[in-house]
Amino acid sequence: MTFSKLLLPVLALWTGAVLAAGVDPLAADIDARDALRFANLMKDGAVPTAGALQRGYLDGAGPGVKIFTPAPRIIDAQHLAKAVAARPDTYRYAIRECLPQLPALRADLRAIYLAFAGLLPERPLPAIDVVFGALTSGGTASNDTQVIGLEVTCPPGTTPEQFRTTMRGFFAHETVHTWQDDETPAALADLLLSQALREGVADYLATLVTGAIPHLDRDAWARPQEAALWQAFQRDRAAIRGSGDGVNKLVASPHFRRWFANCGAAPDGWPCEAGYWIGMRIAEAYVARAADKRAALRALIELRDPDAILKASGYGG
Repeated sequence: MTFSKLLLPVLALWTGAVLAAGVDPLAADIDARDALRFANLMKDGAVPTAGALQRGYLDGAGPGVKIFTPAPRIIDAQHLAKAVAARPDTYRYAIRECLPQLPALRADLRAIYLAFAGLLPERPLPAIDVVFGALTSGGTASNDTQVIGLEVTCPPGTTPEQFRTTMRGFFAHETVHTWQDDETPAALADLLLSQALREGVADYLATLVTGAIPHLDRDAWARPQEAALWQAFQRDRAAIRGSGDGVNKLVASPHFRRWFANCGAAPDGWPCEAGYWIGMRIAEAYVARAADKRAALRALIELRDPDAILKASGYGG
């Protein structure tokens, strides 16, 4: 059998793994149709009413808006209208400065998707929708779509290069979330570690496919005090694990909010969501120690036993 005949089945298997489900990385695009519909409601300086938003934006919307609607994001037309009325210039800036930049980011998206296709060819790549929300979220994901909230990723004063960096990070980070399963009982039993790994693994994989560490300011703040941060994280982790409270109460506790869901309310002198960085460092250590690094990446995505991953990583030991 010739080399070419041997190679063809291998290529077919690889291509099938990439293209059998999800988006072809060579044809990946950014769907901004609903963002353009929203922008049309604000032309000539208008501030849309709840009724206008319902008829012209929420009704007939694509999957991105629907994914972005449940709390704490859009919620409903009334909630969205209040957010827009409170900060119309924020929306106007994103419409004027960043919405027109999206077509130029297609090449970045395809490069990131090609990197993921080479790294994890069996994982389907998600569609990408860009929408406008209620100033509460930069992005989220379902199992086949990632959704980016433009008014959050493009606040007033954002430069084109800053916007590109932000969007590249979201393209990579949110893709990983489309691959992660809902939290397992083991994850819920160790909520702080589980959340750190869910977000940190997404950031770690983003560094592999973009070549850039997410949130360099947070990284510069954290590295010089890594040992102290880890001790603080372990104390909060122990407090949550031993409390016996339900998930909703744990998420609202200061032990959790020190690390997550605290943008605008982080501890004094801290960047927001420092728990992402802790999880990223554990993921790095886990892969560095693994003999089979691709298997290690898959284990991080599956996250069946967060405590076992921490122990195998040797982090903090």
